[in-house]
Amino acid sequence: MPDRSNVIYRSDGSFDGLLCCVFESFARRELPAAILTGAEEQCSLLPVREIPTDPQKAARVHASIPGRLGAATGRLIESAFLYGGEGRELAILELMRAGYRLGPRVASMLDLPEVQTVFSMRRAVENEAHHLTGFVRFSEIRGALVSVIAPRHFVLPLLAEHFCGRFCEERLLLYDRTHRAALFYQPYAAQIREMESFEPAAPDQEELRFRRMWEDYFHATAIGTRANPACQMGHMPKRFWAHLTEMQRQPDFRLSPEKTFLK
Repeated sequence: MPDRSNVIYRSDGSFDGLLCCVFESFARRELPAAILTGAEEQCSLLPVREIPTDPQKAARVHASIPGRLGAATGRLIESAFLYGGEGRELAILELMRAGYRLGPRVASMLDLPEVQTVFSMRRAVENEAHHLTGFVRFSEIRGALVSVIAPRHFVLPLLAEHFCGRFCEERLLLYDRTHRAALFYQPYAAQIREMESFEPAAPDQEELRFRRMWEDYFHATAIGTRANPACQMGHMPKRFWAHLTEMQRQPDFRLSPEKTFLK
């Protein structure tokens, strides 16, 4: 691996943009100090090199992944790209450089720092997607099942497979407020599109009736003497509560808003 260069790359934040950064890294025989995306700014004295997204360069790098890096590494890269924290692009670039050097076995070499970092990113993405398969609450609004989430990572592609398979005869709209994107599904077609903002319509009386039934279920199954708020937040992190229907005050709601649904 070359020594880290005194330069910062900037891409448009797309997956093709990342692949173009990989292309330029090899073409220039340099490893950037960081990769910025879009209008992201970083206080640094290092020069910033703009990396334009070239579909032909991206296609060349993408075509090399199955043969040079292997299918397992390709899946690892795709999952890690959904990570919503900092350092995603540079971590994937470093993994790919290691993969081109070591071959498909790189995906199983967990002792390598480059692999450990990307594995941690994929684990964070998959863990959040797993949480949301149980924490998404759909409401029936105007003939469609609608929900809003605010995940840290871009998990819509992972949630699409789960919910579109489970509700294959329904119409769905799942809006990601963090990443301003929405999953649209109608039998049997799904697509994820950018969506700047979305506020679901107010629930009708039938929907409110179902919400009260859902709340009654939680109150009926809870054992008050065994209430354990710390354990509750461990199994259902508080950052998900804002979009849980049972945590929102409904008309004729019998408990004070300070109380949780297990009390």
